[in-house]
Amino acid sequence: MKNITAVFIKQIKDTFKNGAILVQFFMLPCIAVIMEQTVTLEGMPEHFFVRLFSVMYCAQAPLTCMSSIISEEKEKGTLRVLLLSDVKPWEYLAGVGSYLWLIYMLGAGVFCLAGRFAGKQAVGFMLIMAAGILVSMLFGAALGTWSRNQMMATSITIPVMLLFSFSPMLSMFNKTIEQAAKFTYSQQIQYLIDSIGHIELQPEAVIILLANILIAFCLFWSAYRRCGLA
Repeated sequence: MKNITAVFIKQIKDTFKNGAILVQFFMLPCIAVIMEQTVTLEGMPEHFFVRLFSVMYCAQAPLTCMSSIISEEKEKGTLRVLLLSDVKPWEYLAGVGSYLWLIYMLGAGVFCLAGRFAGKQAVGFMLIMAAGILVSMLFGAALGTWSRNQMMATSITIPVMLLFSFSPMLSMFNKTIEQAAKFTYSQQIQYLIDSIGHIELQPEAVIILLANILIAFCLFWSAYRRCGLA
């Protein structure tokens, strides 16, 4: 716990030094709040922008941040120093992961407030976002571990991030895309958020979410076995 806490505190300090990462914490929640309050179209579903941007948020920001943090510290040699200072790989990942998860759950809370969810709806929404953020972080950890430096991580992460974050939005307008996107965790998160208030977990949704978690973990384990964290 001492090492995990030390890594956690280190990430807090590093965040305020890195404006690019800090912006990702607040950008989409702020856009969702502004559009929710200012844009009204005839026939638009209730809290449309909150539902749309919350999915993009949990599929985009945690993935890119996790990948960026790991690849940057590998490139600068910071991670090697930590590992040589008796910080185990799982302790490092637990410290970084718990920090990012808590920060992004704060952002999820902003979406929850903007969507005026309360009671069971609020609990359901936050649990859905928690699951989506966790899967995104696993994919981000895999990509960051696989990358030799931050430039390589960016070139790999951006296409993956675009796939997961924009496919739910595109599937609203194209059934063919929806048929392909439904196998991604972000599309299943979209379905669950759209059904807030009357959520029914279908076997297909559970299987797809678990399969995505398994794939993300296997990718990370493969990257770790091949490249290591240092």
